[in-house]
Amino acid sequence: MMGETGIKAEHLYELKSLADPRLSPNGSVCAFTETGICEEKGDYFSNIFTVDTDGNKRPVQWTYGKNKNHSPRWSPDGSQLAFVSNRSGKNQIYVIGTGGGEAKQLTDLPNGAGSPVWSPDGKRIAFQASVENGKKVTDKEEEKKEKDKNKLEPLEVTKMKYKSDGEGFWKGKYRQIAAVDVETGEVTQLTDGQYDHYLFCWAPDGKRLAVGADYSEDKDNSFRLDLYFLNPESGELRKIDSGELSFSNASWSPDGRTIALSGHNMEYKNATLSRVWLYDVESESFTCVTGDLDATIAPVLGGDFLQGTVPPGILWADDSKSFYFIVSDLGNTVVYYGNVDGELYPALLENQYVYGMSLDGKNQRAAVAISRPDEPGDLYTLEITTGELTRLTSINEEFLKDKSLSVPEAISFEAEDGVELHGWIMKPADFEEGKKYPLILEIHGGPHTMYGNTYMNEFQILSSRGYAVLYINPRGSHGYGQEFVDAVRSDYGGGDYRDLMRAVDYALETYDFIDENRLGVTGGSYGGFMTNWIVGHTNRFKAAVTQRSISNWVSFYGVSDIGYYFTEWQIGSGLEDIERLWKHSPLAYVENVETPLLILHSEKDYRCPIEQAEQLYIALKRLKKETKFIRFPEENHELSRSGRPNLRIARLNYIVDWFDGYLK
Repeated sequence: MMGETGIKAEHLYELKSLADPRLSPNGSVCAFTETGICEEKGDYFSNIFTVDTDGNKRPVQWTYGKNKNHSPRWSPDGSQLAFVSNRSGKNQIYVIGTGGGEAKQLTDLPNGAGSPVWSPDGKRIAFQASVENGKKVTDKEEEKKEKDKNKLEPLEVTKMKYKSDGEGFWKGKYRQIAAVDVETGEVTQLTDGQYDHYLFCWAPDGKRLAVGADYSEDKDNSFRLDLYFLNPESGELRKIDSGELSFSNASWSPDGRTIALSGHNMEYKNATLSRVWLYDVESESFTCVTGDLDATIAPVLGGDFLQGTVPPGILWADDSKSFYFIVSDLGNTVVYYGNVDGELYPALLENQYVYGMSLDGKNQRAAVAISRPDEPGDLYTLEITTGELTRLTSINEEFLKDKSLSVPEAISFEAEDGVELHGWIMKPADFEEGKKYPLILEIHGGPHTMYGNTYMNEFQILSSRGYAVLYINPRGSHGYGQEFVDAVRSDYGGGDYRDLMRAVDYALETYDFIDENRLGVTGGSYGGFMTNWIVGHTNRFKAAVTQRSISNWVSFYGVSDIGYYFTEWQIGSGLEDIERLWKHSPLAYVENVETPLLILHSEKDYRCPIEQAEQLYIALKRLKKETKFIRFPEENHELSRSGRPNLRIARLNYIVDWFDGYLK
C-alpha cells in the first residue's frame, strides 16, 4: 500500500483497533469492540459495534462516549446483548435489547464485574468479580475500603506471589464467580474462599459451570488450573481428576457430552506446547487429539498495536463432533478443524494473524479478526468449507489511504548448526534502488512467543524514517515445534545469540541496500536481555536501545513477580548456583560494551523491575560508556502495547531519535 507519507509515532491517536468478534446465535450479525484514543483525555476508549455478515452494510455503533465499553455477548435467543462498561466508574455488566433502547445496568458492585457468560436459558449471566476472603461481592463495606484506598497502610506479605505486573501488590482479594438475574438484577455469589476461580462456560443444560481453579496447598509453587464443575444452585465444586494436566480454557459441546480444553502437563515448563484435550463427561476420561500436531493451540504472535484481543479458545460446531481452534505456526496464526475422532486439518492457511474468531456452528462459517503487516486489523467472514474470506470492516481505511507502508519479505536460512530459521526483512517505505540504508535488528520478548505476519507499529515507524528492519524467530520462539521452543532454556545468550547474528550476516549477504556500517539493535523484555547481551559480546552495532530488559539474573530472581520460578525454568538454576546466573547476566560483560546504549524502562514494571535498568545504567556510566536512561512514570511492563498513549508515543520517538543520532 503506497501513499504520500509514512507512519509517525503521533499517528497512534488516529489509528483504531478492532477486537473480540461475536456472532449472533443465527449468524446474521457480528458484534465487536472498536478501541480508539481520546487525545484530550490522554486515554483509550472503546465502543460496541455490529455489522451484518452478508457484507452489504456498514457497521452500526451501539454504544457511544469516551468510556470503555467492551466484551459484547449475545443472549442465547439473540434478543439482547450483554457488555461490560466503566461508564459508572467501575466495570459493570449491562444489557441492551437488539431492538434498540437504553442499556440497562445489571450489576453495581463495589469491586466491579467482568467476563459475562449467559446461562443457556438466558435468565442469568455468570461473571467474575474480586473480593476479600470472607466477604461478599455485594458488600458495601468493600465500597468504603475502595474510597479509602489512597490511605497509606503497611502491606503484610506472607507469600511469594504477592505482586503481579499490571495489577500491582496483592491486597487480599480473590477472583470469585457470581451470577446475576437478568430480570431482577439479583446477584448470587457462587464461589468463595482463599482461592481464585476462573469462569469458563455453562453446561448446555444449565446445571453446571466449568471453571478453573488451583486448590493446591502450596500455591507459591503451583502453576496449574484444574477443571472443576460448579453447581450454580448449591455452589458445590467438584474437581475433575486430570492428573498432571493444567488447562487455560474450556468449552462444552452443544449435546453436553464432551468438553474441549486447551492444556498441557508443563513437561517443558512454560515452553510446553498447549494441546486440545477432550473430556468425556460420561466416562470421565481425557483424550489428547492434537498430540501429533507439533504446534501450540493458542494465538501467541507478539504485536504492539491491537487492544482488547480475546483468545477464542475451542469453538464447537452444532453437530457436537467437530470444532475449530487457532494454531500458531511459522509466524502465522491459522484456523484448524478437528473432531472427536481425531481428524485434524487446516481450515484457513494464510500469511496473517487471526487474533479473534466466532463460529456459526450451523452454517460452517466463522467471523475472524485478521491483522496483516499492512493492515492493523479488520473483521472478515470465513466460509470454512472453501476458505473464502469476505471483508466486513475497513476501520482504518480513511487514515491509511495516503500512507506508505512497508510490506515485509519473508526470509529463511540455516543457523550455524543447520537448524532452519525464519524471519522477515522490511525495506524503508521510500526505498530507492541503488541507495544504502541503515538496518535495525528487532528482537521479540517472551522468549516463548513469535514474530509474524501482523501489523507492527514500531517497525512501520522505523521504516518511514528510512530504516530497513530485520526480525526473526530465533530458537526459543513458538511456531516451529516443541524442540525449537524449548531450545533456549538453560542456553540464554548461546544458540539464540548465534541465530540472531546469523540473521544479520544473511541479510548483509543477500541485500545490497543494507549499509553494514550502520546497524542498530533493539528489543524488549527477553528482547531487551538479548540487546544487552549483544552489545556485551559484539561491537558490530553502532547504536542500541534496550527496553524493559533483564541485566542481572541474580537480583531478578528475587525482585520480579515471576523471578524465582522463571529463573529456575529458563536459566536452569536458582540462587544455589549464583555463578551460573551471573554467567548468563549481561551485566557481567558490561566492560565490553562499546555500543551507545539507550535504556528505556517503566517505573512500575514488576515483571522486569526497573532496578535491572538502574544497575545497567550505573555500571555503564561508571565505566564512562555512552548511555542514556529514560524512566516512564506509573507505567508497567506493557508500556509499548497498552501504556498511556502520550508515553507510548514518547517511547517511539526516543527510539527513532537515538538511532537517527548514530546511524544517519
